[in-house]
Amino acid sequence: MEKQKMRLIVASNNANKLREFREILGEQFDIVSMREAGIDADIEENGTTFEENALIKANYVMNAGNSAAIADDSGLEVDALGGAPGVYSARYCGRHGDANNALLLHNLKGVPAPRKARYVAAIALVRPAHAPIICRGTCEGEILNEPRGQGGFGYDPLFLCETGETFAEISRECKNAISHRKHGIEAVLRALEEQQ
Repeated sequence: MEKQKMRLIVASNNANKLREFREILGEQFDIVSMREAGIDADIEENGTTFEENALIKANYVMNAGNSAAIADDSGLEVDALGGAPGVYSARYCGRHGDANNALLLHNLKGVPAPRKARYVAAIALVRPAHAPIICRGTCEGEILNEPRGQGGFGYDPLFLCETGETFAEISRECKNAISHRKHGIEAVLRALEEQQ
């Protein structure tokens, strides 16, 4: 008989994030969104680091859903901007949306290439009666002067990765293989194996 997969609630209703979590973890876990778990909340992310925010979200969802939960807090760090937008990536311009890309390009005006940057994802896995596992994954790249590609979301059209393409140009499979979220999740899985 096949072993039942552990239920894992993703502390998000973001369709793009959920798809990535399902594509990366779906073979090992029964991945459920907050909505599917009956959790309707806008969790306040008031941490000052990606790790703090990921843990805040994961703990909230674990307690609300009485189940193991996983959360990520991710964003873009640009060296020429002292690490900004960082934890404020999603609301860099004060709200979600393409205006964030416009503000990023405005703030980088006159900065010569290569404009080194990285996507960062802190992943927190929490389970009742266990210590949390929190790991960080990164994907190095640089910021272009103008967007390229139709795929991805957020800063993806501006983020040139190791393939020589933007995250908006590469396939989902390729992105899942090299992304910051993938590296963070793999680190969490390694830590989980060491605990068992």
